[in-house]
Amino acid sequence: MDTLGLIAVVGTALFFTYTNGFHDSANAIATSISTRALTPRVALGMAALMNLAGAFLGSGVAETVSEGIIETPSGDNGMAILFAALLGAIVWNMVSWYFGLPSSSSNALFGGMIGAALAATSAVHWDGVLTKIVIPMFVSPLIGLVLGYLVMVGILWMFRRANPHRAQRGFRMAQTVSAAGMALGHGLQDAQKAMGVVVLALVIADVQDESDGIPAWVKLACAGMLSLGTYAGGWRIMRTLGRGIIELDPPRGFAAETTAASVLYSASYVFNAPISTTQVITSAITGVGATQRISAVRWRVAQNIVAGWFITMPAAGAVAAATYAVIHVLV
Repeated sequence: MDTLGLIAVVGTALFFTYTNGFHDSANAIATSISTRALTPRVALGMAALMNLAGAFLGSGVAETVSEGIIETPSGDNGMAILFAALLGAIVWNMVSWYFGLPSSSSNALFGGMIGAALAATSAVHWDGVLTKIVIPMFVSPLIGLVLGYLVMVGILWMFRRANPHRAQRGFRMAQTVSAAGMALGHGLQDAQKAMGVVVLALVIADVQDESDGIPAWVKLACAGMLSLGTYAGGWRIMRTLGRGIIELDPPRGFAAETTAASVLYSASYVFNAPISTTQVITSAITGVGATQRISAVRWRVAQNIVAGWFITMPAAGAVAAATYAVIHVLV
């Protein structure tokens, strides 16, 4: 039963990573596609490769997920908690993808873990939840919003005397680099979250100790599934991010991607904080759009997106708690 539970959890974690990829592929490339800096298939291929590379650039986020959110459970009960948590995150990813809502796969996973742990009366590290999830969930979008606005103001000032057509062409080329940087940051953040869950399952199954780090096969499997999901593309959400909030031009697309990538790298390497790539890029797009004029931002769309952020964790947690209750009764 221990082996079967481990296989089920690892397989579900990899499937979650796949849904994370196609759900969040828009984060890295929606702006480049909407400004026609890259064709859709070229953008998806580049994003998939950079996601794969980013997954191998660190482990701090994975350690936070595996150790900082819930107390490491044990035995079959522990596997049931992880399975329920992953299923809650997957269900929310599919629902939000269907409605084209750029919600956070990361917060869905965290909500699932917390909901399943509470249903199992397992301990939750509330201090870690507060400092590593809740505070970054509010702070990172604000940073993305303000920094995106300031970066775009700086670009407008620096290129105020440039030839408009030449500047547009230059920023369209520059978006290739900024989109690649954003995709690398997405891999650095989101692949590690699934790695943390798989490592937690290995520790529960007594296959490895918590201090052993992340096995190479776990990195490769999670990175590969994220890349496959990214290449599959999430066109519903891509339309929302690329055109729904504001009509982007190449300079604003470049500013949004550069801003979001900077926030992702800082969170990963400085704070080991698992932040949401969706929230960061959405707020950065809103910030750069506001430099055009406040009314240019479709605030009703932005309001719906933000509302989705607030219900993501409770919704995924409720599904996870219900799933755990069913498993507990049956098993």
